[in-house]
Amino acid sequence: MTNNVTVVTHPLVQHKLTIMREKDTSSKSFRQLLREISHLMAYEVTRTLPMTTKRIETPLCEMDAPMIEGKKLALISILRAGNGLLDGILELIPAARVGFVGLYRDPETLQPVQYYFKVPTQLEDRVTIVVDPMLATGNSSVAAVDLLKKSGARDIRFMCLLAAPEGIKRMQGAHPDVSIVTAAIDSHLNDHGYIVPGLGDAGDRMFGTK
Repeated sequence: MTNNVTVVTHPLVQHKLTIMREKDTSSKSFRQLLREISHLMAYEVTRTLPMTTKRIETPLCEMDAPMIEGKKLALISILRAGNGLLDGILELIPAARVGFVGLYRDPETLQPVQYYFKVPTQLEDRVTIVVDPMLATGNSSVAAVDLLKKSGARDIRFMCLLAAPEGIKRMQGAHPDVSIVTAAIDSHLNDHGYIVPGLGDAGDRMFGTK
């Protein structure tokens, strides 16, 4: 981990990511692999959740057992591709509250345009995990975090599949308090704002669109 960025180097994550990068991987396989990777990465992004203890009774005796402290987590998906990571995390944390930020990138300016925003209440009391497969220019991610902070979120973590150095720099400059968890930091962005070598457009590959 460097400068608030954690790269998940677990062999299963890296193996599955390689299959996802291949251009001939089907949409069905891509979605399934994204769900599987999100399971594995969720362990890392939740590693430092605050803990407390609860008095319980096992079949043998009473004990003080560890429990996650505070209100239930908030999972925020940046539409539409974020839903691929969201579904996997929800399988591990089904009680989490869920929100959505709808942003699309203007193809000319590469700036984010908001079209939807619906998030849980009391974000100031929740650990908030934002998910989007790609941290490319960072503009949409920064805009999403801006909106979440205006809604009260204070403990925000960002989880993505791939990150570009440009996106990391943008996020760190705007929100240095937000930790980033990713499976890989790729080389650079091309002239169209796509991550290279990357895996193409994550949303298109998930849903079979162009």
